[in-house]
Amino acid sequence: MAPTPGILYVTMQPKSELPDSQFHDWYNNEHGPTRLRIPFFTNGFRYRASDLEGAEPTETKPEWMAVYDITDMAELTRDTYLRLRDQPVKSQREADTMAKIKVDRKLYDFIESRESKEFKVLEKVENEGEGNVVVAVFLDLHEGAGMKEELDRWYREEHIGLLSKVPGWLRTRRFVTSSIDPKAPVEYLALHEYAPENGLGGPEFVAATTTPWNKEIMTKVVKDKRRRVYDLYYTFGPAPRHLAPSLAEWHSSDEKQSLTKTFPTGAGGNGAIESFVTMKDGVELPYRLEGSSDPDAPMIVLVNSILVDYGIWDGFVTSLLSSPANKNYRILRYMSRGRSSSCGTQKITVDVLASDVIALLDAFRVKKAAAVIGVSLGGCTTLNVALKYPERVGSFISCDTSSKSPAGNSKAWGERIALAEKEDASAASGEKIVGEELAEITVRRWFVKESYDGGAVEKTCSEVKEMVKTNSLEGFKKSVVALFEYDLKREMNASKVKGMFLVGSGDGVLPGTMKEMAGAYGSSGAEYTVIEGAGHLPMVEKPEKFAEVVTKFLS
Repeated sequence: MAPTPGILYVTMQPKSELPDSQFHDWYNNEHGPTRLRIPFFTNGFRYRASDLEGAEPTETKPEWMAVYDITDMAELTRDTYLRLRDQPVKSQREADTMAKIKVDRKLYDFIESRESKEFKVLEKVENEGEGNVVVAVFLDLHEGAGMKEELDRWYREEHIGLLSKVPGWLRTRRFVTSSIDPKAPVEYLALHEYAPENGLGGPEFVAATTTPWNKEIMTKVVKDKRRRVYDLYYTFGPAPRHLAPSLAEWHSSDEKQSLTKTFPTGAGGNGAIESFVTMKDGVELPYRLEGSSDPDAPMIVLVNSILVDYGIWDGFVTSLLSSPANKNYRILRYMSRGRSSSCGTQKITVDVLASDVIALLDAFRVKKAAAVIGVSLGGCTTLNVALKYPERVGSFISCDTSSKSPAGNSKAWGERIALAEKEDASAASGEKIVGEELAEITVRRWFVKESYDGGAVEKTCSEVKEMVKTNSLEGFKKSVVALFEYDLKREMNASKVKGMFLVGSGDGVLPGTMKEMAGAYGSSGAEYTVIEGAGHLPMVEKPEKFAEVVTKFLS
């Protein structure tokens, strides 16, 4: 049976006892993203009423509307969706919040659509920031034969054509009460979309709504008409991204999905979010987001070295966001492929890793990152993102890496894999991990000897060692392959993205290597910076200096 596309149309009016901050936190971080992670939800938009004319919203004329496009309405009758609406998947927070909201939920099947050449698909990331106005018109028809057919004929032969002449008209879509909701009274819905600057109420609009045929339809065919006008407020994505000073301390309760958490405190003062984004091949990349609460704030993406988690950036993030000059940034860091054994079946290459960064930007609805900053394998990934996707990157800082696989790289890493396999260490879960021996050798190679000072820096080095030790052995073996064969030298020559090559002074031969990379970049080279007293992970050993360099570079 062919799928029946349609929409889920929901209006909401929060009661006075529900704080706005709780309403938006729940809606943007829990309710919406949970649905956008389901394949048959192709988009989700929140709208705010613009037709209240100074009056307070009421339960019969609510302030908020949301609409989701569904590829097949029958999917809303199946467990994949229905389980979201009941506990334990439906969290206690959602139950408590929705108890304080008047919700009206309607299901509609698609009838027809017509659009102008100026229409843009708003769920596409390149259109993020584009606004629109939706006029929702609900019609109940008189009983009798031919009513539906006459309404359809009027829309198709006159009304939509006249509306298309109204300045700013973008699209009209028509729907009818869904067949999956047989007990609901039949209602026809038209969603007319306009640009923010439009001719609603103007002469073209008056002409479209005052024809003799229009009058005949409204008297002989339509029994009741209701009309609402809304402005686009927020576009959902699959990644929770709503930061605010008053975020709840909350975590998801769906045992079939990875955990999502929100925290009231975080660097930057607007809480923090930890969740995950699913790549096209099904691999989940956990992330942490913090910084500015502005949903349009510029984003900095941090890309890890192999064998570590995003905790290597803790000191740097705290230092960077402590400066008033950097309060306007959002900072996204994530676990790269290979941290866990669940890193997919495809061969991991620097191209795959670069595409992961773009998938993250898409999930967060970021057209262009302000900066991508990465170290080691993450530094190579960062450079590759700038080379392969220059339109998505405002600038980059590539740290402690090479533009080409060093000779003998596969042999050296092969020996390290053998060392870890020989130790045969396991986590409490039983999963094989890298283990103590390779972790000790690795961090001693990464950090300068002065960092083992018996104080705070040595404690941080020990934390990094624990990251290496507990990394999945299988994930390590799969992800390290990305370091075996890559060559970005030729592509670097033509790149125009603003860049910096940064290195710790104590990182072996890499200071010389990266100086050459900076000189060979683009038509006139790139910035080259050395962090004194640091080794392979300068953001770990010298977080304040690293933040100072980044601040100057971004300004």
